Order: sequence, then structure tokens, then C-alpha cells
Amino acid sequence: MDNALRLLGLLGEHQVLRVSEAADELGVARSTAHRLLAALRQRGFVIQDRPNGAYRSGPALNEIGIAAIGRIDVRRIAAPILEELRNATGETASLTLLEGNLVRFHDCVESPRAVRVGDRTGVVLPAHCTAGGKAILAGLEPHDLERRYPTRSLDGRTPSSVTTWQELTEELESIRERGYALNFEEGETGICAVATAIPDLAGTPLAAIAVVVPASRMPGIPEAEALAPHLITARENIKQRLHAAL
Repeated sequence: MDNALRLLGLLGEHQVLRVSEAADELGVARSTAHRLLAALRQRGFVIQDRPNGAYRSGPALNEIGIAAIGRIDVRRIAAPILEELRNATGETASLTLLEGNLVRFHDCVESPRAVRVGDRTGVVLPAHCTAGGKAILAGLEPHDLERRYPTRSLDGRTPSSVTTWQELTEELESIRERGYALNFEEGETGICAVATAIPDLAGTPLAAIAVVVPASRMPGIPEAEALAPHLITARENIKQRLHAAL
């Protein structure tokens, strides 16, 4: 039992772990390390992307992390940061959570400007049609993403919506590279957004925060890029507060 727990600790430190590395760290034979990892894999605590490949955290560990975070009022923790984000950008800021392949707006702080995106708390939209939804989808493990879209069918809400699986997977890869997602009138005509995901302790995306803007004030990439640093700062502040609350 002690060695199994030590293995889980090593996974948290190194993200991925090979049998040889596990054996060296534990000071045991490779056969023993392999047996321990195999037992953890059977229970979903670790997974392998391919036979004889390295091990990494499995869904059981992710669920433990999500359960721990779930006991915390994410909306309460994020609320003051959303206000700071609104003040820094002058635009509406929102918090969204993933529900299957949909996202629900759990909180919103409106822009003080006369022309603004209004409060959408409680609104549910397809995840692939929103910046917050795409930011969360980009952080999911491949098997989790595909589980949410078993038919790989995507319905569009506007002419700008992503409607093919190839388009979506290519965009999610771009989001992973730059660290934030964009939405140019894909969910609602006249509304654009920039968003980034907030990961839990296991690295699984827990929620997303977004700056939501009238299309007239975000006509292209340069305007979106100007908002992104404020989002990244807000994300890090929320992460710190979430971790401190555990």
C-alpha cells in the first residue's frame, strides 16, 4: 500500500512515469513496479496511451480532484476576480462550467459601457460555439472529449459556428498552443469573446472565464490578443485562491 501511494505521489511530481523510473524511485525490482502500476491501472488511477508506454494520471485521480474542488464554491471564489477583469478590460466578464457538451454561464459581471454584452447567468449554449466551452474542451483528455461527442456531430448556431469534427479538433490544438480560446460570433450574432480554462489540482479543466465583447469592438485577432493577458492574470489569481481553499 505504501509503495502504491508513493507511486501516485511520483505521478503528481513527474506527470508521466515509466516502469524503470518507478522501480528506481521505489528501490524495488522492475517486476514489482510493473505489478503495482498494473494494479493502479485496473482501478483507473493510472492509464497508458499505448501498450508498454509510460503511465500517467487516470480518471479515478481526476475524479478525486474534481470532487475536492466541487466542495468549494467556485463562483464565490471567482466573483471578485471577475470584477477585476471587468474593470481591467471595460468589458463583460463571465464564468462558465461544462455540462456534457454544453456550457452553462454561472456568473457574469457586466461592462459599464452603454453598448455591452448583458448578463447571461443561467444561459446554456453548445460548448463548441463559445470561447469558454472551447477553452475547456481543449484541456480534456482525448477519450473524455470523444465521450462527449460520440457521433462527432456538431450543430451550428450561426454562419460562423464550427460544424465539423476536423475543424473543432484543429481549433482545439491551436487553443492548447496559445493558452486561450476565441469566439467570433459563433454562438450568438454580434457577440465575440476570449476565454481561458481554469484547471483543477489534477490539471483537468474545471471552468472557464471569458471576456465577452460586442462584435464591433472585437473585429479581429489584434483586439482579442489585447484582452488575453488580462485573462491569463485572472486565471492565475483564481487558481491560487482555489488551491488555498483546499
